Amino acid sequence: MSLTQHLSTSVSSSSSAFLASSGFTYRSRDVSFPSKNIEICRCVATPQEEKITYKTKVSRNANMAKLQAGYLFPEIARRRNAHLEKYPDSKVISLGIGDTTEPIPEVITSAMAKRAQALSTLEGYSGYGAEQGEKPLRAAIASTFYQDLGIEEDDIFVSDGAKCDISRLQLLFGSEITVAVQDPSYPAYVDSSVIIGQTGLYEKDAEKYGKIEYMRCNPENGFFPDLSKVSRADMIFFCSPNNPTGSAATREQLTQLVQFAKDNGSIIVYDSAYAMYITDDKPRSIFEIPGAKEVALETVSFSKYAGFTGVRLGWTVVPKELLFSDGFPVAKDFNRIVCTCFNGASNVVQAGGLACLSPEGRNAMQKVVGFYKENAEIIMDTFTSLGFNVYGGRNAPYVWVHFPGRSSWDVFSEILEKTHVVTTPGSGFGPGGEGFIRVSAFGHRENVLEACRRFKQLYK
Repeated sequence: MSLTQHLSTSVSSSSSAFLASSGFTYRSRDVSFPSKNIEICRCVATPQEEKITYKTKVSRNANMAKLQAGYLFPEIARRRNAHLEKYPDSKVISLGIGDTTEPIPEVITSAMAKRAQALSTLEGYSGYGAEQGEKPLRAAIASTFYQDLGIEEDDIFVSDGAKCDISRLQLLFGSEITVAVQDPSYPAYVDSSVIIGQTGLYEKDAEKYGKIEYMRCNPENGFFPDLSKVSRADMIFFCSPNNPTGSAATREQLTQLVQFAKDNGSIIVYDSAYAMYITDDKPRSIFEIPGAKEVALETVSFSKYAGFTGVRLGWTVVPKELLFSDGFPVAKDFNRIVCTCFNGASNVVQAGGLACLSPEGRNAMQKVVGFYKENAEIIMDTFTSLGFNVYGGRNAPYVWVHFPGRSSWDVFSEILEKTHVVTTPGSGFGPGGEGFIRVSAFGHRENVLEACRRFKQLYK
């Protein structure tokens, strides 16, 4: 290395390195340089600070600051991506987020394609539609899912999915009400309650938010809360079949729930996004229970029936009989919310929804649902054979596996690290989910079989 290179290298590092021993062996003789002033530039590293040149005077929504970390499923995706960076050659199998994987049946996609193509003609073009949904689809939903239950087409509001409707319902009821949720339950119920301002602060020791009534659902109570221990709440979120436990409520249990709501003057928000997975005699709709129209509304989705997780289509039923304390119909206010916040579901997608409810479409959806139920059975049999207590899976696409005494996130990390399979930690669904993981049946058959082979290697 030349002297010039040595000086250049040293100056580009810290000043302490410049003054340190260079590692050269110097000869003991004088070296003369031409008479010239040499200036040494000292480089000092300074911490990189983010420069904020301007701040508005708008305060942050204090309710957003209450939220803990990120929403569950993006956090799982973040950890999955970090795992892929660590093991770039691994074949990661995702049985975590409940995202469908099988193609949408052609009878459905062909109807959407036909509607889309028609938009390029004068005769077939249409712009804004009814915010509540197109009349033929609303009528088909009423006759397919609510025949003889007293639900009419104008009780039905077609939407872009149940998750979006949950937030619209929060706008409808506002920040002053009290809320009860199953514990564990789909995290959108709690998070939307926090954002709208219905809750207190997060209580770290209890791992829950203040002012929310957590209705514990576990194997000991058959995943149905002991209502005698539940405090009154204005709004009760209830999902059956339940996400994440996969448990479906019986007719007797739902009768108790409706009576509990009547006794307390509460409104049930009934999420039946997985009702088509029920194969026994358990109710598929809350409106199968006498008196439910006076205390309940129901939100449903095509996502897990027809593979519409990316297409986006669902509906909410708000019966005329459901009234606020002053006698005003809930449906009228919900209609106002919908007309203000939503321009209606895509007309192309609604054509697909109508095709779903044709005889051919319903048969095709049943085949898709049946495929995922077979996956669930494979997963259930795997963990059962390994000696685990396993729940759900029979009337739902989710398998709920118990790891007593262990942290859900630790189990999640162990499975991901050692098998390259993504699951979902139960504690992400509420404190009642601690010690469990949720395994989704949404996956290609070869991936489900391979994941189960890896589970057997890990836990044999």
